[in-house]
Amino acid sequence: MSVLQDARSMADDLVSLRRRLHREPEIGLDLPRTQEKVLAALDGLPLEITLGRSATSVTAVLRGGAPRGAGAAGGGAAPSVLLRGDMDALPVWEHTGLPDASTVDGVMHACGHDLHTAMLVGAAHLLCARRAALPGDVVFMFQPGEEGWEGAQRMIDEGVLDASGRRVSAAFGLHVFSAALPGGQFCGRAGAITSASAMLRVTVRGEGGHGSMPHRASDPVTAAAEMVLGLQTMVTRQFDVFDPVVITVGVLRAGTRRTVIPDEAIFEATVRTFSAGTAELVERAARRLLRGIAHGHGVEVDVEFAPERPATVNDAGTTALAARAVAETFGERRYTTLDHPLACSEDFSRVLAQVPGSLVALGAAMRDADPRTAPFNHSARARFDEGVLPDGAALYAELAARALADPTG
Repeated sequence: MSVLQDARSMADDLVSLRRRLHREPEIGLDLPRTQEKVLAALDGLPLEITLGRSATSVTAVLRGGAPRGAGAAGGGAAPSVLLRGDMDALPVWEHTGLPDASTVDGVMHACGHDLHTAMLVGAAHLLCARRAALPGDVVFMFQPGEEGWEGAQRMIDEGVLDASGRRVSAAFGLHVFSAALPGGQFCGRAGAITSASAMLRVTVRGEGGHGSMPHRASDPVTAAAEMVLGLQTMVTRQFDVFDPVVITVGVLRAGTRRTVIPDEAIFEATVRTFSAGTAELVERAARRLLRGIAHGHGVEVDVEFAPERPATVNDAGTTALAARAVAETFGERRYTTLDHPLACSEDFSRVLAQVPGSLVALGAAMRDADPRTAPFNHSARARFDEGVLPDGAALYAELAARALADPTG
């Protein structure tokens, strides 16, 4: 049978694993129950497994059995390819109403990482069954802590890129989306596919007083409100629309009662950019704007700007390989080249900053939902179509096999 046929024959197992992961989600770098489920799902396969030291990661190496190709790196040394799936959930109360919803209060797989994990397990089974035909090694990277915990960097620091005994020649990741993309559609692009992210934290310090006499106080709330709106205007008036900037304020705190002007107001924002030069300009412009508004209101301001992740930049060659793999496995209509990057961020960017590779997006909107209006990833109501699990597993396997067959491509 073909890889795709084999993947579809294991659909029930993939759905079962995904649901077990979904019902018992975990946050951050310490995912003991998730790690246990992954190890159980890999049990019996011919894999060399290493567990993380600083986090509950799982690295599994499959040694290919085919003769090494003449183009292999290192004068005949077998090439190796990395496949990555992230495993952590989010601090979100699930409100999907599904029978297999999270059983952990305040924690949910709202970004689809449970699907990524199940797909990567499926790919491990598919590739192990084809071990004799692989002219190189496959590194399976089961990663905790993607959601702001620098899990990818921890695994890199612990040697995941060299787990097979040599640096991987290519790396691939998949990411599902509950909305925006048509269900079952694979999407990619060479160059930046997701944005860089940074944290902006602003503390406005004034002088509190009675709400009925604002002229006898220095109100930090009105200054903070103007700053929030000013940042939006700054984006539209100081930055090129073809090199986008997104600033979203997600935290805004001030005061204890409506009749009291507080001494302090705080807000935090996420900043998304797609080029290093623009990221630097945003920081300088934001600091200048915020200090100017504070001066105009007679208050003080502390501005903290902290880069978090670089943009995820896809290599042209491996992205072309992914496009061919989708077209030849699922049909040409199943792959779309994105016109623009996605304004979300990914710590797979840490991997692609060191080795060539590609992140592929996969639409996983429910079949009864309109992807244009369905709840997006990170929503408490985000739902993902489990029907994409076999296709994701098959594509992972195809990417590894094709990259090993042409390690210089």
